[in-house]
Amino acid sequence: MDNRFSRQADIVPRERILDCKATVIGVGAIGRQVAIQLAAVGVPQIRIIDFDHVEISNLASQGYLQKDLGSPKVDATADFLRQINNDLSVEIVFERFKRSTLSGTCVFCCVDKIETRRHIWDAVKDKVNFFVDGRMSAEVLRVITACDEKSRQYYPQTLFAAQQAHTGPCTAKTTIYCANIAAGFMLAQFTKYLRMLPVDPDIQINLLAWELNVGSC
Repeated sequence: MDNRFSRQADIVPRERILDCKATVIGVGAIGRQVAIQLAAVGVPQIRIIDFDHVEISNLASQGYLQKDLGSPKVDATADFLRQINNDLSVEIVFERFKRSTLSGTCVFCCVDKIETRRHIWDAVKDKVNFFVDGRMSAEVLRVITACDEKSRQYYPQTLFAAQQAHTGPCTAKTTIYCANIAAGFMLAQFTKYLRMLPVDPDIQINLLAWELNVGSC
Protein backbone atom coordinates (compact mmCIF):
# COMPACT_ATOMS: atom_id res chain seq x y z
CA MET A 1 0.00 0.00 0.00
CA ASP A 2 1.99 2.96 -1.33
CA ASN A 3 -0.28 5.50 0.33
CA ARG A 4 -0.40 3.81 3.74
CA PHE A 5 1.58 6.56 5.46
CA SER A 6 0.67 9.51 3.23
CA ARG A 7 -1.48 11.34 5.77
CA GLN A 8 1.25 11.40 8.40
CA ALA A 9 4.18 12.15 6.08
CA ASP A 10 4.83 15.63 7.49
CA ILE A 11 4.50 14.45 11.10
CA VAL A 12 6.28 11.10 11.15
CA PRO A 13 9.43 11.36 8.98
CA ARG A 14 9.64 8.14 7.01
CA GLU A 15 13.41 8.12 6.57
CA ARG A 16 13.95 8.45 10.35
CA ILE A 17 11.36 5.91 11.42
CA LEU A 18 12.80 3.28 9.08
CA ASP A 19 16.01 3.35 11.14
CA CYS A 20 14.14 2.60 14.38
CA LYS A 21 14.10 -0.73 16.14
CA ALA A 22 11.50 -0.39 18.88
CA THR A 23 11.26 -2.49 22.02
CA VAL A 24 8.06 -2.52 24.08
CA ILE A 25 8.61 -3.93 27.54
CA GLY A 26 5.30 -5.06 28.97
CA VAL A 27 2.24 -5.46 26.73
CA GLY A 28 -0.44 -4.90 29.33
CA ALA A 29 -2.79 -1.92 29.32
CA ILE A 30 -0.39 0.77 28.06
CA GLY A 31 2.14 -1.46 26.31
CA ARG A 32 -0.36 -3.20 24.06
CA GLN A 33 -1.69 0.16 22.88
CA VAL A 34 1.88 1.43 22.33
CA ALA A 35 2.73 -1.61 20.21
CA ILE A 36 -0.43 -1.17 18.12
CA GLN A 37 0.32 2.51 17.50
CA LEU A 38 3.96 1.79 16.63
CA ALA A 39 2.84 -0.75 14.04
CA ALA A 40 0.28 1.67 12.64
CA VAL A 41 2.72 4.59 12.23
CA GLY A 42 5.21 2.39 10.41
CA VAL A 43 8.01 1.32 12.74
CA PRO A 44 9.52 -1.57 10.73
CA GLN A 45 10.87 -3.68 13.61
CA ILE A 46 9.20 -4.19 16.98
CA ARG A 47 10.33 -6.41 19.83
CA ILE A 48 7.69 -7.14 22.48
CA ILE A 49 8.63 -8.50 25.89
CA ASP A 50 6.21 -9.94 28.45
CA PHE A 51 5.91 -13.09 30.55
CA ASP A 52 2.16 -13.01 31.21
CA HIS A 53 -0.91 -14.72 29.75
CA VAL A 54 -4.22 -13.11 28.79
CA GLU A 55 -6.78 -13.34 31.59
CA ILE A 56 -10.45 -12.44 31.49
CA SER A 57 -9.82 -9.19 33.39
CA ASN A 58 -7.51 -8.11 30.54
CA LEU A 59 -10.31 -7.97 27.99
CA ALA A 60 -11.91 -4.75 29.22
CA SER A 61 -8.82 -3.14 30.68
CA GLN A 62 -6.19 -4.00 28.06
CA GLY A 63 -8.13 -4.50 24.84
CA TYR A 64 -7.37 -8.17 24.28
CA LEU A 65 -9.86 -10.28 22.36
CA GLN A 66 -11.92 -13.09 23.81
CA LYS A 67 -10.16 -15.57 21.53
CA ASP A 68 -6.85 -14.53 23.17
CA LEU A 69 -7.79 -15.91 26.58
CA GLY A 70 -5.04 -18.16 27.93
CA SER A 71 -2.54 -17.16 25.24
CA PRO A 72 0.76 -15.44 26.01
CA LYS A 73 0.22 -11.69 25.69
CA VAL A 74 3.19 -11.43 23.33
CA ASP A 75 1.65 -13.97 20.94
CA ALA A 76 -1.78 -12.30 20.94
CA THR A 77 -0.24 -8.87 20.45
CA ALA A 78 2.09 -10.03 17.68
CA ASP A 79 -0.81 -11.59 15.78
CA PHE A 80 -2.74 -8.31 15.99
CA LEU A 81 0.26 -6.26 14.87
CA ARG A 82 0.75 -8.44 11.79
CA GLN A 83 -2.87 -7.83 10.84
CA ILE A 84 -2.11 -4.09 10.87
CA ASN A 85 1.01 -4.50 8.71
CA ASN A 86 2.04 -7.89 7.37
CA ASP A 87 5.44 -6.48 6.37
CA LEU A 88 6.23 -5.73 10.01
CA SER A 89 9.06 -7.65 11.66
CA VAL A 90 7.87 -8.68 15.14
CA GLU A 91 10.15 -10.40 17.63
CA ILE A 92 8.53 -12.11 20.61
CA VAL A 93 10.28 -12.46 23.95
CA PHE A 94 8.05 -14.54 26.23
CA GLU A 95 9.86 -13.95 29.52
CA ARG A 96 10.70 -11.24 32.01
CA PHE A 97 13.08 -8.53 30.86
CA LYS A 98 16.69 -9.48 31.51
CA ARG A 99 19.77 -7.30 31.55
CA SER A 100 21.08 -9.35 28.62
CA THR A 101 17.93 -8.75 26.54
CA LEU A 102 18.59 -6.78 23.36
CA SER A 103 16.84 -3.42 23.47
CA GLY A 104 17.03 -1.88 19.98
CA THR A 105 17.33 1.88 19.49
CA CYS A 106 14.07 3.01 21.10
CA VAL A 107 12.57 1.57 24.30
CA PHE A 108 8.99 1.94 25.49
CA CYS A 109 8.84 0.94 29.15
CA CYS A 110 5.31 -0.14 30.10
CA VAL A 111 5.73 -2.09 33.33
CA ASP A 112 3.90 -1.65 36.60
CA LYS A 113 6.60 -1.67 39.27
CA ILE A 114 9.18 0.98 40.14
CA GLU A 115 11.88 -1.58 40.90
CA THR A 116 11.35 -3.14 37.45
CA ARG A 117 11.68 0.29 35.83
CA ARG A 118 14.93 0.85 37.72
CA HIS A 119 16.27 -2.52 36.55
CA ILE A 120 15.34 -1.75 32.92
CA TRP A 121 16.82 1.76 33.02
CA ASP A 122 20.10 0.52 34.47
CA ALA A 123 20.31 -2.08 31.69
CA VAL A 124 19.49 0.14 28.69
CA LYS A 125 20.38 3.73 29.59
CA ASP A 126 23.71 3.66 27.74
CA LYS A 127 22.44 1.64 24.78
CA VAL A 128 19.34 3.41 23.47
CA ASN A 129 18.69 6.73 21.76
CA PHE A 130 15.13 7.17 22.99
CA PHE A 131 13.52 5.92 26.21
CA VAL A 132 9.98 6.62 27.38
CA ASP A 133 8.19 5.32 30.46
CA GLY A 134 4.39 5.19 30.68
CA ARG A 135 2.70 5.00 34.08
CA MET A 136 -0.97 4.86 35.00
CA SER A 137 -3.30 4.48 37.95
CA ALA A 138 -7.02 4.58 37.19
CA GLU A 139 -7.50 7.97 35.47
CA VAL A 140 -4.08 9.44 36.20
CA LEU A 141 -1.19 8.98 33.80
CA ARG A 142 2.45 10.01 33.63
CA VAL A 143 4.81 9.90 30.65
CA ILE A 144 8.53 10.41 31.32
CA THR A 145 10.98 10.64 28.42
CA ALA A 146 14.78 10.43 28.33
CA CYS A 147 16.45 11.19 25.00
CA ASP A 148 19.09 13.85 25.69
CA GLU A 149 21.63 14.64 28.39
CA LYS A 150 19.30 16.65 30.64
CA SER A 151 16.37 14.25 30.46
CA ARG A 152 18.66 11.26 31.05
CA GLN A 153 19.87 12.91 34.24
CA TYR A 154 16.29 13.69 35.25
CA TYR A 155 14.72 10.27 34.73
CA PRO A 156 16.42 8.47 37.67
CA GLN A 157 14.91 11.09 40.01
CA THR A 158 11.46 9.69 39.18
CA LEU A 159 12.40 6.21 40.38
CA PHE A 160 11.22 6.65 43.96
CA ALA A 161 11.24 3.87 46.54
CA ALA A 162 8.62 1.17 45.95
CA GLN A 163 6.94 1.86 49.28
CA GLN A 164 6.17 5.40 48.13
CA ALA A 165 4.08 4.18 45.21
CA HIS A 166 0.35 4.87 45.37
CA THR A 167 -1.64 1.73 46.09
CA GLY A 168 -5.32 1.83 45.25
CA PRO A 169 -7.96 -0.91 45.14
CA CYS A 170 -7.46 -3.45 42.37
CA THR A 171 -10.84 -2.44 40.92
CA ALA A 172 -9.64 1.15 40.38
CA LYS A 173 -6.28 0.71 38.67
CA THR A 174 -6.78 0.39 34.93
CA THR A 175 -9.03 1.89 32.28
CA ILE A 176 -8.45 1.28 28.60
CA TYR A 177 -9.17 4.89 27.67
CA CYS A 178 -6.49 6.14 30.06
CA ALA A 179 -4.08 3.53 28.67
CA ASN A 180 -4.82 4.70 25.14
CA ILE A 181 -4.19 8.32 26.07
CA ALA A 182 -0.92 7.42 27.80
CA ALA A 183 0.19 5.44 24.75
CA GLY A 184 -0.74 8.37 22.51
CA PHE A 185 1.40 10.75 24.55
CA MET A 186 4.30 8.28 24.40
CA LEU A 187 4.00 8.12 20.60
CA ALA A 188 3.73 11.93 20.44
CA GLN A 189 7.01 12.18 22.33
CA PHE A 190 8.51 9.62 19.96
CA THR A 191 7.48 11.54 16.83
CA LYS A 192 8.87 14.76 18.33
CA TYR A 193 12.15 12.93 18.81
CA LEU A 194 12.04 11.74 15.19
CA ARG A 195 11.53 15.34 14.02
CA MET A 196 14.36 16.48 16.31
CA LEU A 197 11.98 18.76 18.21
CA PRO A 198 12.23 19.50 21.96
CA VAL A 199 10.70 16.67 24.00
CA ASP A 200 8.97 17.29 27.34
CA PRO A 201 10.68 15.14 29.98
CA ASP A 202 7.69 14.71 32.31
CA ILE A 203 3.96 14.93 31.53
CA GLN A 204 1.28 14.20 34.13
CA ILE A 205 -2.46 14.18 33.44
CA ASN A 206 -5.41 13.67 35.77
CA LEU A 207 -8.40 12.91 33.57
CA LEU A 208 -10.90 13.14 36.42
CA ALA A 209 -9.77 16.61 37.51
CA TRP A 210 -8.72 17.73 33.99
CA GLU A 211 -5.27 18.67 35.26
CA LEU A 212 -2.20 18.75 33.02
CA ASN A 213 1.30 19.31 34.38
CA VAL A 214 4.37 19.45 32.19
CA GLY A 215 7.66 19.32 34.07
CA SER A 216 11.09 20.46 32.99
CA CYS A 217 14.52 19.10 33.85
